[in-house]
Amino acid sequence: MLRWLIAILILANGLAFAAIGGVFGPTPSSGTRETQHLNRQIHPERLVVKAIRPSESADVPTVGGPVADPAVQASTLSQ
Repeated sequence: MLRWLIAILILANGLAFAAIGGVFGPTPSSGTRETQHLNRQIHPERLVVKAIRPSESADVPTVGGPVADPAVQASTLSQ
């Protein structure tokens, strides 16, 4: 039984290698179909980095500022 499994795996590997090599025709990704994806790509020369305003940085901590006291209540434990 193990011989058949090994033979099937070798055959499957051979078929996969042949498919990647183009024996069954070109792969779908090698054609020029769906050209709209190329038109929708981001152009890095058009990207602009801008600084954020304090009103936009509600969740950003202030570095070097005072630290607020944590909202934790502590009490002594009795034994």
